Amino acid sequence: ATTMEPVGGGGGGASSAAERYRAEAARAFQHYLDRAAPHTAGRWAGTLLAAAVYALRVYYVQGFYVVSYGLGIYLLNLLIGFLSPMVDPELEALDQAGPALPTRGNDEFKPFIRRLPEFKFWYAITKAFCVAFVMTFFSVFDVPVFWPILLCYWIVLFVLTMKRQILHMVKYKYVPFSMGKQLPVSLVLLGAVRQSE
Repeated sequence: ATTMEPVGGGGGGASSAAERYRAEAARAFQHYLDRAAPHTAGRWAGTLLAAAVYALRVYYVQGFYVVSYGLGIYLLNLLIGFLSPMVDPELEALDQAGPALPTRGNDEFKPFIRRLPEFKFWYAITKAFCVAFVMTFFSVFDVPVFWPILLCYWIVLFVLTMKRQILHMVKYKYVPFSMGKQLPVSLVLLGAVRQSE
């Protein structure tokens, strides 16, 4: 009896080997990413280095201003996610239905939980600089523009966006940065009164 062999049998082995190598590379990358997680200062130093290399590349070639503008808009979007709370207090106030338990706003401490955690914020910024750097080697992305107009537009956009974010922080009384141990406002005021006596 003759057995029929599948046509193109060697292709399946090559694709499974490629999948295996891709899975191993992804696992190794995730391992090094996990090891980098506790080293905040080192991670951000590496990101600053990547940003400096990108800035030098753009300065050297005198081009890719549209790529830089897109990078700036993306970074501004990431910054807003980093400064925003996980649950928007404005939406939370609208969703509250029925009577709520009475609370004293001054004594209540709610920890600030970011919409975009610091590690994901760092990773997205670093990846954005690396992708933008690679894009500077392809002339198709070098669109001729008058870069001072893009810069002015980005600065106006940054100022308006940050003004709106700061007004949101003031309105809902949250601070996206923690400096040391958080204390209720009443204890802070009591300590200030005792020091003045």
